[in-house]
Amino acid sequence: MTQIKSKKAFEEANELFPGGVNSPVRAFKAVDITPPFIKSAQGAYIYDIDDHKYIDYVLSWGPLILGHSDEHVVDAIVTQAHNGVTYGAPTLMESDLAKIILDRFKSMDKIRFVNSGTEATMSAIRLARGYTKRNYIVKFNGCYHGHADSFLVKAGSGIATFDSADSAGVPEVLAKLTVSLPYNDCEAIKETFTQLGDQIAAVIVEPVAGNMGLIPGKPEFLALLRELTHNHGALLIFDEVMSGLRCDYIGAQHHYQIEPDITTLGKVIGGGMPVAAYGGRLEIMNEISPAGDVYQAGTLSGNPLGMVAGATTLMNYTENEFNEAATRLDELCHRIQAIANKYGYTIQVPHIGTMFSLFFSEQPVENFDDSKACHQELFRRFFIKMLDHGIYFASSQFETNFISMKHSEEDIQTTIKAVEHVFSELRDEDGK
Repeated sequence: MTQIKSKKAFEEANELFPGGVNSPVRAFKAVDITPPFIKSAQGAYIYDIDDHKYIDYVLSWGPLILGHSDEHVVDAIVTQAHNGVTYGAPTLMESDLAKIILDRFKSMDKIRFVNSGTEATMSAIRLARGYTKRNYIVKFNGCYHGHADSFLVKAGSGIATFDSADSAGVPEVLAKLTVSLPYNDCEAIKETFTQLGDQIAAVIVEPVAGNMGLIPGKPEFLALLRELTHNHGALLIFDEVMSGLRCDYIGAQHHYQIEPDITTLGKVIGGGMPVAAYGGRLEIMNEISPAGDVYQAGTLSGNPLGMVAGATTLMNYTENEFNEAATRLDELCHRIQAIANKYGYTIQVPHIGTMFSLFFSEQPVENFDDSKACHQELFRRFFIKMLDHGIYFASSQFETNFISMKHSEEDIQTTIKAVEHVFSELRDEDGK
């Protein structure tokens, strides 16, 4: 596939931005090729500046559950833009979106809008510390909760892609207040609470991990987190920035029937605009300024464009439509696995709701170490060939893919045909 314009654009971008990008995974370093520069998108498709068309399973890393440029969302944004893009003042639109979210998430009595998943998780941690008057935070290896200092200890997502367990610039004294444990490991969390139980402010977890590849939490593991935090007076934070409204019509807490104390949300609730939120029980949320003493603010929080985009998105698909999309994804994942086996390859394709991942592994992947042990070079070759066939998957095994309401049965069949071609090519190259 020729990428003349994208290569030239990336060369120029490298003179303007660190690594040529404004978010690390966009650089395609894990697959060692020039990233396509995108010029437009519609429905399930994106188009690059070299005029290639792709079926998009990244969907801006998850928010576009209605696909690209959904007419209802676009109309809502344009209409609101004519009335003002930001006020820095209260609006009815904030309340409208809040009511929709609170109606779905029964664990939340109140909510606070912010602008990114990082802001949401960072604020949730500050709130937990302020509410409990404790300092320690427990997280899990490979779970990515944004780029706030407290979270960049054995994190996933881009930091996993670049093979770094920690980030420069994080003070050691702060890192020591974050305990990072193996994901899905019940014995490790039991031992930690035995040692530090009365000092732990919160346990934060991706109940469906999406940043070391897609790894669902084990039901017994998540239930244990709920039990231990409750018994020791700590808070349980479900980071559903990725899983919320994507692994389930509501989220992981609905799927597992476990209520956290605080939930963080992002991606879908902004319909593609920079919107995120955190919410929880009344007595916890009332600790936030100006009601309480835990300070958090943002000039663009609750911005009108994001509020109308989010509300329009959430009101323009039904639970039945969500389940139909999940069924199409189930077919795709099973066919990928079957085709791989047919050509002599073993691949794990975990999926839940509208989320899925691809692991070249003999065994199911249950934690960060399992993910890191997968065949990265085979993933790289598979990804590049799929891209050449017009299929745009996440460019790192440590990321998650998504399906939207706009992905048709025809798109699924086109993808399956591409998978067949690619595994045939891989077999011929490998002499299987």
